[in-house]
Amino acid sequence: MIQEKNTKSRTDISIIKYPIITDKTTKNIENNIYYFQVNIRSKKNEIKTAIEEIFNVKVAKVNTSISAPKSKTIGKFKGKLKRYKKAIVKLKDTYTINLFDSN
Repeated sequence: MIQEKNTKSRTDISIIKYPIITDKTTKNIENNIYYFQVNIRSKKNEIKTAIEEIFNVKVAKVNTSISAPKSKTIGKFKGKLKRYKKAIVKLKDTYTINLFDSN
């Protein structure tokens, strides 16, 4: 018996946390480059398949970087921010992701 493949499986959604939207990233959208915060244990090929299945696009290239934990002081209390993994995804020329609602 053939089972249908769920395009938005739980693992795909848990890999991609949310898009990173800053001035630099919005300028790079014109070049088909998108930035996402992803699960710190995810690998490049997992990120690529998750983006392709969630947004129905073709990915040309994926770069990743892990940020170091940063120190933060609030009053007399000192702590550290968590480290996170950032994925820089370049799409093929004919594809785009609509991150902003056009309404």
